[in-house]
Amino acid sequence: MSRPYPSEEPEYSPATPGIAATDSASARLPASEPGFSQTDPFPLNLDAVRACTGFGPQAGRSIVLIGLMGAGKSTIGRRLAQRLGLGFVDADAEIERAAGCSISDVFRMYGENAFRDGERRVIRRLLDGPSRVLATGGGAFMNAETRGLIRERAISVWLRCPLDILVRRVSGRGHRPLLNNTRPRDVLERLMVDRHPVYAEADIIVQCGDDNVDNSTTRVIEALALNHRPRRLPIALDRTSYDVVIGAGLLERAGALLAPVVPQKRAVVVTDSTVAGLYLERLQESLNDSGFLVHSVVVPPGEKSKSLEEFNRVTDAILEQGVERRTTIIALGGGIVGDLAGFVAATVLRGLPFVQIPTTLLSQVDSSVGGKTGINTRWGKNLIGAFHQPVMVLADISTLATLPVREIRAGYAEIVKAGLLGDEALFAWCEMHGAAVLSQEPEALAEAVEQACAFKAAVVTKDEFEQSSEGGRALLNLGHTFGHALEAEMGYDGRLLHGEGVSIGLRLAFLLSVRLGYCPQADLDRVTAHLEACGMPARISDIGETFSADVLLRHMTRDKKMRDGKLTFVLVRGIGQAFTCRNVPEEAVRAVLMEDGCASDAVLPPNN
Repeated sequence: MSRPYPSEEPEYSPATPGIAATDSASARLPASEPGFSQTDPFPLNLDAVRACTGFGPQAGRSIVLIGLMGAGKSTIGRRLAQRLGLGFVDADAEIERAAGCSISDVFRMYGENAFRDGERRVIRRLLDGPSRVLATGGGAFMNAETRGLIRERAISVWLRCPLDILVRRVSGRGHRPLLNNTRPRDVLERLMVDRHPVYAEADIIVQCGDDNVDNSTTRVIEALALNHRPRRLPIALDRTSYDVVIGAGLLERAGALLAPVVPQKRAVVVTDSTVAGLYLERLQESLNDSGFLVHSVVVPPGEKSKSLEEFNRVTDAILEQGVERRTTIIALGGGIVGDLAGFVAATVLRGLPFVQIPTTLLSQVDSSVGGKTGINTRWGKNLIGAFHQPVMVLADISTLATLPVREIRAGYAEIVKAGLLGDEALFAWCEMHGAAVLSQEPEALAEAVEQACAFKAAVVTKDEFEQSSEGGRALLNLGHTFGHALEAEMGYDGRLLHGEGVSIGLRLAFLLSVRLGYCPQADLDRVTAHLEACGMPARISDIGETFSADVLLRHMTRDKKMRDGKLTFVLVRGIGQAFTCRNVPEEAVRAVLMEDGCASDAVLPPNN
């Protein structure tokens, strides 16, 4: 049975009775007395630390709890250790054990700098031992050396707690040196400003409100189960470079991740109303923790937001905030939000810093990487746009948990595409692990996102502005000429997702390649089998609508990949062997469309 949250045990408790520390008299030596040098570390008996904490399993990383005083580090830490079968250590108690006096005395006699040095030495000794749960003092993680040590040897968990709860828990506790002469609320508000941006660098962030210990501990255990250190994929272009960061729980760490790479701690978040309800508050809290001033602009969900009208409205809303050229635009959402927000960032004040936080699988593996931005017109998709590279991409795979399986499949089509156009090994990996990706197994999902992004990054690096006369970035459009034509005919109304159009287009590209004699039938069969096994649309007839081959051809002639009025397609000589083919005969395309389920104009129903 769970119990209410008790008052947190003292962060600075008296030294443990009965444990003698060598040279304890010198530990109490005031700094002003003869024989003491301000450059010397204060005396510690580190053997006492090692002797008292030799328990716990000998394998794995320790778990280090960080947070402000009153966050519950000791209380949650003991319960966490009990449930995980690990030993528990309170770093402050071990410091007092080694120093032979209370931490209040250490602060009074030696000052905070000397204490932080001793704290680092004790934490190093603790992390040298068996894996355990370690509760640290509120300032430990602020020391760069200590922080680096924890990052290297442990998993850090920030117990983030609201101000009012912290104030209630610490009020009236005179054993805390930082509270001796100042109102607790004033101290904690100052510490939040100073420390939250650094705490946000923790591996895991867990929100701990006014809850019982068991529930808070359960949230920590769940976060640990999902935790894998983020993967970083560097993208180096001629004019700029940035990282794609892939992992779980990145929204909670966004402020810490972005602070070093953006020119100003001021940002405007562009998102849609659906995503805003799920993730906007979480992102704003993270940015605020790191000292950002944040505004937001919310657009309607759906493809119709990629319009001149919505572009004008978002631009006006951003300019109304008095943005500067160093203000960052953050796109929080799927590819539609990313394309719109990126185009706004590319054009407002002739270019603002831009960050992508994609929340769909499709946007994480495709539109968020490479710098293409744009909006639609009645003549076609993405016909107005610009190349504008982000300063960082945060692909938080945790956000995919709220997506329906249809959206996951739509995004998976872009992963399959990467393998089909230039990486046969990736397609073979998809054949083995596609089911795991679609069921959102974290490791498979992160691996798929990283592989697809790495492949796209390699292509973009060689041809950033899609100017290569042969191959290059244009190859990334495998399946898109067919897919865009289907989307355009259906009016971008959501009945056909972009990834679903790409899925059908991939098979059509292979079918056209087979009919033109470029590709063996066996590869077409292999692609078809994989799409069908994953429950993805593979044929035009899968849409359940009647299409005219000639109407789809007319949409293709408006595609921005047209050159000199001639149809251009990305075709294949086999899996992983894509190439650009110009002047593809219209009759061959029409024949393939009709073979796949399209009707000729002569046999269309009257309403078409």
